[in-house]
This record gives sequence, C-alpha cells and structure tokens, in this order.
Amino acid sequence: MRTEGLVFADERMMVALREEHALEQVCNVATLPGIVGPSIGMPDIHWGYGFPIGGVAAFDPSDGVVSPGGVGYDINCGVRLMRTRLAAPDIHSRRELLANRLFQNIPSGVGSHRRDLKLSRDQELQVLKKGARWAVENGFGSDEDLEKIEEKGTLENNDPQLISDRALERGRNQLGTLGSGNHFIEVDEVIEVYDEAAAATFGLAENQVTVTVHTGSRGLGHQVCDDYLKVMLRASRDYGINLPDKQLCCAPLNSPQGEQYLAAMSCAANFAFANRQLITSWVRETFEEVFGLGPAELGISVVYDVCHNIAKWENHHFQGKKRRLCVHRKGATRAFPPGHPDIPAVYRKVGQPVLIPGDMGRYSYVLVGTQEAYEETFGSTCHGAGRILSRHAAKKAARGQRIVERLEEDGILVRAAGRATLAEEIPEAYKDVADVVEVVHNAGIGRMVAKLRPLIVIKG
Repeated sequence: MRTEGLVFADERMMVALREEHALEQVCNVATLPGIVGPSIGMPDIHWGYGFPIGGVAAFDPSDGVVSPGGVGYDINCGVRLMRTRLAAPDIHSRRELLANRLFQNIPSGVGSHRRDLKLSRDQELQVLKKGARWAVENGFGSDEDLEKIEEKGTLENNDPQLISDRALERGRNQLGTLGSGNHFIEVDEVIEVYDEAAAATFGLAENQVTVTVHTGSRGLGHQVCDDYLKVMLRASRDYGINLPDKQLCCAPLNSPQGEQYLAAMSCAANFAFANRQLITSWVRETFEEVFGLGPAELGISVVYDVCHNIAKWENHHFQGKKRRLCVHRKGATRAFPPGHPDIPAVYRKVGQPVLIPGDMGRYSYVLVGTQEAYEETFGSTCHGAGRILSRHAAKKAARGQRIVERLEEDGILVRAAGRATLAEEIPEAYKDVADVVEVVHNAGIGRMVAKLRPLIVIKG
C-alpha cells in the first residue's frame, strides 16, 4: 500500500465488512501508482469489480493512473431529482393511472428500447459529443435543465471516434430507456425536512411530490468498459504496473491509453446524461397527460443530476496546495461545498445537492455537500444504501414473497418488467439507507436536508 485506507462506517457495518472482500479492495486500490491521499470507502461500500462499489480515489496527473475498475461498467450511472408543484393528496386518485402510464411511456427492462426514437450513426455520435445538451437542442427540455446537471450535462473531454461499432450498435436504440437491475423511476413524497434553508433553496417542502430517475449509459457504457478493459490489461503489462488484482488494470493518465479511455468514458457519460434528459421529458409529458395540466401548473423542474460512476479532472486543495487530480468515484457522489464555482449559482450559498436513493420499500434522502467532504474525501460522499445480498441471494430470499402486494400494503405502487427484477431488489437486499446517511451526516461529509418516501416505483 502506498497510502492508507479510510472507510466511513459504524461498528455494525464494520462487522459485516470484515466478512467480505470490500476492505481488501480498498487496500488494493491503495497500491496503485500516483494515488493522492487515502483510498476511501463510503458507508454503502460493497464488493465490486476492481474498486469496491462505494470507492473513491484521486490520482496525480504526472505519475497517476486511470482504471476502468474505478468507474465501473455502467458509466455515469446517476440520479436525477425533479420537484413538482403537486402535493401528495393531489395525485392520490390518479396514482394507479400515473404508474401505468409512466411504465408504458418509458421503456424498462433488459434490452429495452424506444421504437419511436431511432438514431442515425451521425446523431448518436452527436449525443456522445454533446450529452444532455443534444437532448435540449432537439426539444427535450430547456437550458434551465442543463444548469442543474453536474458538468451541465456534458463532459467536454470526449472523442466519439474512439467508440467501437459494437458499442454504438448497443446504444443506438436505448437512448431514453431505463434498463434493468437497480435502475428505477420513483414518484416520491417529501415526508421530512431537516434543513429548512437548504430545502427552500432546492425548492423542496413537506408533502411535495418529487420524481427520481436512476439510470446510466445502458449497453453502450457497458461495451465501452468491456472494450477498454482489454486495452488496460495490455497497458498494465507494457508499463510494468504490478497489480494485486488484474481487475485493477490501468494505464498512466499521461499515456495514450489513459487519455483514450478518459475520452471514451466521457462519451458514455454524455450518453447517460442525454438518457436521463430524455426520460425527464417523457416524465413531464406523462404527468401532463394524466393530470390534464400544463407545464406551468405542474412545475416539474430539475433539482439536480449527479454522477455515480465517473473519473473526472477536478481542482482540489490537498496538503495546503491546489492540485489538479483525476478523481475516481465508483458508487460515490460528488458533494461540493458552499461557494464552489462548479455548483449552480442558485445553490452556491448552501452547497451542492446530493441525492441518495434507498431501496424501493423505504425512503431516500437529499443531502448537501460540505467543506469537510471537500477536505477529507475530495468532495465525495455515498451514493445509496449499498447491497448486502447478492442478486442470487436476494432471489432466494424472495421465494414465496408477494412482493408487489406487500409494497402496496405499505402504500407503494410498483410496476416492473418482470418478477425477477423485483426479487433482486427486495428491501432486504440493501442496507437501511437511514443508517448509511447517518454515518455520512455524523462524519460531516454530507448534511441531511430532506427525506423522501416512495409512492410509485417503476423498475426494469
């Protein structure tokens, strides 16, 4: 290890972590060349490919590396929160219709695609170049939306010519789709506010209806990762990088392979930004259809959109010096503090919104970034509840359960492409997100703002 490992967890979490391999992965990441500061694990940490999910690490541009394992297969899997002018009682009588229409209008599930949106090759390359800006330019939203997205919805360091034909083929019909696994659309209710000033700045209040979208770069991002893992395995050998785990394959940041991966990863990240932007547009249309109200009356606006799986160049202060670093966040969320220039001006006084979804049967949280996070974790915090059961184990635990009925008894309507996904996503498969958020809040790497309860869940 070239540096220490720093894990945020309570005593119960540490007991469980000692039984699995995530802590070993934190140590493995600490062996990588050019790492700056500690190898970090968030309280939702669990075993992943190479890096743990819930892992953060920063690297120096001169002698550091970039690793696809530090980003993951679902490049820029992320979360978008929208607020509305509706209160929970306003939607009660049409909740079932709303659930049905959202499920019908936004494709979900393995291999899902939109029949009415077929991109040409040139159009897809423009998506990879422009990200969410492409969607807005083509009528899916407004410039105001772009202001509320991390990096304004476009990573500029991109090169669509580095994307394989296979990746383009996999992504071409998947823009504007939810996908499968833990991806979802939720209609939520704000049930508790902890920080009135921050909540007011974010436009959130108790009883308000919000919408959360959690999805990423679909098959295109998966293929980009797969393509560059092969490149990085060769690069690790060519540059003489000793790896404790070949899943940490990497290349120097200043090498052709490292630069090419970052440019290709940025393309996939832009696809994900555009994907969430199109879904936002169709969420708005669905609400208008179901409630017979116009955009001004519904007031569906983006609160924020954050990345969970990304490696980005950022400026940080470390050991008293301003440094440009490549920060890997895998299953982790940016959490920049008040006053940071990369935060939308409207939020700069309080800090960056941080979105922490929980499982489909309990609740999610909105937090705000802090100076402590900026100083201790390179402006990072957790990204969700964190799995405690594998998908196979969750399916086994779900046998005999009436999942849909059980959730309906708790006031949650669920629509999904199949029972298998619901079985994988039962609440018992995850840590209680309240425990995760409590660790974050008490450690000062995020501050609680509001708590959301699901009313409708659309799953892949």
